[in-house]
Amino acid sequence: MRIGAHYLGNGECEFTVWAPIPNSVALQIVSPEPQTIPMKPLDDGYWQVIAQDTYPNTCYRYLLNEQEAHPDPASHFQPEGVHGHSQVVDLSYNWTDDTWRGVPLESLILYELHVGTFTPEGTFTAIISRLKDLKETGINAIEIMPIAQFPGDKCAAPELAYRNWGYDGVLPYAVQNSYGTPQDLMQLVDACHQHGIAVVLDVVYNHFGPEGNYMSHFAPYFTETYKTPWGSAINFDDAYSQPVRHYFLENALYWLRDFHIDALRLDAVQAIYDLGAKHFLWELSETIEQFSQATEKKHYLIAESDLNNPILIRPVDQGGYNLDAQWSDDFHHALHALLTGDQQGYYQDFGQCSHLAKAYEDTFIYDWKYAPHRHRFHGINCRDRPPTQFVVCIQNHDQIGNQMLGQRLPERVSFEGLKLAAGAVLLSPHIPLLFMGEEYGETARFTYFVSHSDPELIQAVRQGRKQEFEAFHYDGEPPDPEAVETYCTCKLNWNLRQTGHHQVLLNWYRHLIQLRQTHPALLKRDRDFIQASCDDDNHTLILRRWCETVELTIAMNFGSAPTPITLPIQTQAKKMLDSADANWGGSGSDAPAELTSDQAFVVQPFQLLVYEQQK
Repeated sequence: MRIGAHYLGNGECEFTVWAPIPNSVALQIVSPEPQTIPMKPLDDGYWQVIAQDTYPNTCYRYLLNEQEAHPDPASHFQPEGVHGHSQVVDLSYNWTDDTWRGVPLESLILYELHVGTFTPEGTFTAIISRLKDLKETGINAIEIMPIAQFPGDKCAAPELAYRNWGYDGVLPYAVQNSYGTPQDLMQLVDACHQHGIAVVLDVVYNHFGPEGNYMSHFAPYFTETYKTPWGSAINFDDAYSQPVRHYFLENALYWLRDFHIDALRLDAVQAIYDLGAKHFLWELSETIEQFSQATEKKHYLIAESDLNNPILIRPVDQGGYNLDAQWSDDFHHALHALLTGDQQGYYQDFGQCSHLAKAYEDTFIYDWKYAPHRHRFHGINCRDRPPTQFVVCIQNHDQIGNQMLGQRLPERVSFEGLKLAAGAVLLSPHIPLLFMGEEYGETARFTYFVSHSDPELIQAVRQGRKQEFEAFHYDGEPPDPEAVETYCTCKLNWNLRQTGHHQVLLNWYRHLIQLRQTHPALLKRDRDFIQASCDDDNHTLILRRWCETVELTIAMNFGSAPTPITLPIQTQAKKMLDSADANWGGSGSDAPAELTSDQAFVVQPFQLLVYEQQK
């Protein structure tokens, strides 16, 4: 059963809502002609009515017990925000992507972006003009941060009225009104496919935001059995949980079916609590796999989780949920701690080259090892799953936003360190993710920002943010998340792409991506063809990647001093890439153009080298 308002054509619209709590439900048409239409009760607490003379753009609400009117929990559009009326949408669109078959999982180069700050306009359609730049860089998939309707205040400038990372959404089916209409999102997806770029949408199935959350007026969407960091957990396994599960399963299908989205990124799945025999994520993967088979096009589910547990991606016959991929925070933390020297918060569990070497070989560093920050053993071995089922990065919205001032990496490390970080990620066997602007060294900070109308809620957010950074032992005050200025400072500076070291870094990223996508040794992403070794005392790491015919030896110096090194060369190797070369903005390199067995040389601070030898 499809929920929400579905336009059937010829002025007919079917409205369906799950609302077992109220004794009566009526459809309240707000415009163009106000009227109230009683809805018919169906089984399992659903209500339904087919309204005549009801066309797209009709505005409506649901009237509960003849007293309170609220937006449709499955609203497709909220022209006046989370507290306003819902709007009937015609989801038909003249698609031009009939031949689009997607991008294989193992080939993805993910690019995470926030719609509101990616362009000056902050809209879906404004992204389209930037697709050519992304494609030329080598990006083949954009990952859009959540777009479900979130709250906003009244501002003179409409583009500033709604300021949110997107994780405070309360209407998972409604396209964020400040970003554009549902048709605008369809236009963006269609344009992406024409450019050969897949679209991944970040969805939040672990909580609803605090403002405009009217779900409990309709039905038992929540359970008090568990608690999340954001309050009551969503009811995936308690009484009346089946319609809740249906609500989210339909939401996933909605994005893939009606908007041609290629994959979903599932936010913080460790907060999706379900002790039933069939976990919700297992049912979700079954549902999406059936849809993929029916459409003859593979759609992916990528989970964010900090549990270091491959049960998410293991096949069902191995006790898993059969999702397609999951994030690996360990890789980020290891690389970040090496580059910055951070030892605050969870970074205290990292900081050695041996940590990053293990991340290359095993993905999870903490695979049932004691984690000092957690004060317990953490994770489990995942070597039975290929590296191409794990997403890694050096920057993303969380890890930048978790810095008190939202500093990106260019504020924390040198230009040489930026090149080294890019190579460490893009030459890994895992799926790489870039955060918007990373490819040219964007300097605009990305801090947490919100826009609420409740003064008490605003104060609670401010206080919560402050306490979060106190746990990391940061001094000072974080930027005010409610301030318009905080949001504005997060906008990208696109003009930087063609200037100085920014342009050099952009070309460096392009070259690394091209190498990753074409070199036989880098296309071989099997754990049996990867080896990493390190010298913790000298902060150097050697990564070997090979296939049947050729081998790459990658040397990285994470230290601040020149360091002698000997690479494991069997006969003779030729230098393919050197971050210290002048054409990459370096000061010059003494690394030999050709290497023979046991030949020692000096690696400069934060230098990355790639040597190739035939087998």
